[in-house]
Amino acid sequence: VRFGENFRNNYNDLLNLTIFEEGVHYPLANFATIELASGLSSINHVGGDRVVTITAEALGGKDQEVLQEVKERLSKFEMPEGYTVTFAGQNEEQMKDMIFLVKALGVALLLIFLLLVAEFNSITLPFVIMMSVVLSLFGVFAGLLITGRPFGIIMTGIGVISLAGVVVNNAIVLIDYVQKLRERGFSKLEAIIEGGKTRLRPVILTAITTILGLVPLTMGINIDFIGLMTGNIDKFIQFGAESSQWWSGMGIAVIFGLMFATALTLVIVPVLYFIFSDMLVSAEEDETEPAAVADEKDLNLGGATS
Repeated sequence: VRFGENFRNNYNDLLNLTIFEEGVHYPLANFATIELASGLSSINHVGGDRVVTITAEALGGKDQEVLQEVKERLSKFEMPEGYTVTFAGQNEEQMKDMIFLVKALGVALLLIFLLLVAEFNSITLPFVIMMSVVLSLFGVFAGLLITGRPFGIIMTGIGVISLAGVVVNNAIVLIDYVQKLRERGFSKLEAIIEGGKTRLRPVILTAITTILGLVPLTMGINIDFIGLMTGNIDKFIQFGAESSQWWSGMGIAVIFGLMFATALTLVIVPVLYFIFSDMLVSAEEDETEPAAVADEKDLNLGGATS
């Protein structure tokens, strides 16, 4: 029940309100006390449930630490029946972004796997090559630990997805050359050793060029070309630019992940290739042996008939 809009402009309008009963007008002030107090200007609902929103900002930019502490304290508090606590705002957006990036990473890995299957005409070799993606993740976490930076959901996640498409190149270059050497008559061990020696330089140079290209972005190096043209060279090169704070997480993920994956790709991937190629050859021999025996019997039978 709300008072008419024309009669609630000031406090005196409420005092002059009368109640009509049995032909008599009774002033509201005779049997009611009117006080000024704060109240809800609106009632919000989310999904049909009434909600009360509490907002806060953490000092020092440590939102996740404060959020974790709030969750721990609320876990010890027994909520009344029918009441629930949901964390929204920035935390909700980060969860949505994380789910999206995880799906994007899964799609990227699937597409890479399908391309490798089509290229090598094998199921085993793509798994060996994609082990470099798993190895790169250790480098990402090591880089964040060394630099003391948190795992940014958006930019670090984008760095991991980008890394998945970069690190497999080194393994492809190595395994593809080893396969060609085996086709030329090299034994498996000889092909791995020769392939490692031959492709060592291209693999390392490829990683170095990628890393050096990301160093300015990661370190926040800003070059003022306009100032150089106008003769103001005092701040021609600046370090720690504000615009780089957004991209440094991605740069750290790619740089350290690529360094770690490149070093281990030259060691772990050849070992895995040596192991799994034996399994693949054994399976192929098992499949071809019965056919060879059958052909020999056919020849013997044919000779007897003639």
